[in-house]
Amino acid sequence: MTVKAAVVNNQVGLYARPATFFIQKANEFRSSIWMEKDERRVNAKSLLGVLSLGVVQGTEINIIADGADEQEAVESLVELLANGLDR
Repeated sequence: MTVKAAVVNNQVGLYARPATFFIQKANEFRSSIWMEKDERRVNAKSLLGVLSLGVVQGTEINIIADGADEQEAVESLVELLANGLDR
C-alpha cells in the first residue's frame, strides 16, 4: 500500500469537470485507489465518492493505492493535483 499527501491547487477544487479528469486518470491504473480527507475515505474511481468529499482549493488530501501499479498511480495522481486540473 502506498500513501502520499497532496494539495488540490485548481481554482474550483474537485467539482464536476476537474473531478472527472481526476477519475479518468485514476481509472488508467489497475490498483485500488482511494482519496482520504479528514479521516473520510472514498473510492477515487467513483465520481459520487470524490464529489462527496467537497474538496476545495488548498485542501490537503491523501491518495492511497494498493495493487500492482500503486506507486505509479499515487505519484501520477499527486502530480495531477499539484499541477491543477483547470482545463
